[in-house]
Order: sequence, then structure tokens, then C-alpha cells
Amino acid sequence: MNSRRVFKKSLIASLLSGILPLLFTLAVMAVIFVGIQQAGDSGEAEGIRLLEEALMRVAIHSYAVNGYFPATVDYIIDNFAVYVDRTRFVVHYVVFADNMLPDIRVFPLTR
Repeated sequence: MNSRRVFKKSLIASLLSGILPLLFTLAVMAVIFVGIQQAGDSGEAEGIRLLEEALMRVAIHSYAVNGYFPATVDYIIDNFAVYVDRTRFVVHYVVFADNMLPDIRVFPLTR
């Protein structure tokens, strides 16, 4: 006699076999999303650091050549090859005196 056994899945096993792959996929997508978000944040921080360094280098170069620091950040933008994306950053540039290093800080604009 040829007897075959037919196994029926229980309701819980059926639900788990459908839900577990979905939960795994959602977890992987969440990890990828968090990684992309962190990469974007570190990229913005690097952009801020590079812009601050560029502005500082230009200010020091101007002092070495002219004997005074630039009075405004607009002077730097107009006369040197420094680009400031004002849609992304706010530049805090304060000169106390012509012969004192200016306070240069770059802040991201909130989204």
C-alpha cells in the first residue's frame, strides 16, 4: 500500500512563515536608512569644517599680504575663490581689530 502523509501547517506556523520575512526585510531597510542618514550628517559636518578652514586660510593669507584681516565675509567671497552656499550655511565672521584674527564659525541652516 502506498500511503502518503499530508502535513498541514498550523495557523501559527502559517502566520510566522508569512510575517518573519516581512519583519526581516523591514529591519534591513531600517538599518540601511539609518546608515544613509548618518553618512549625510557626517558629510555636512565635513562641509562645515572645510568651509571654516578655507575662510581661515584666506583671512590669514590676506593678513600676510595686506597687513590686515578682511573686514567682512562678503569681501572674501568677492575677492577670493571661496564659495559659501548660503542656502545650507550661515557664516559668523567677526573682526575685533584689523590685526586680530577674526572669529569664524559656520553653522548649518535648519531644514
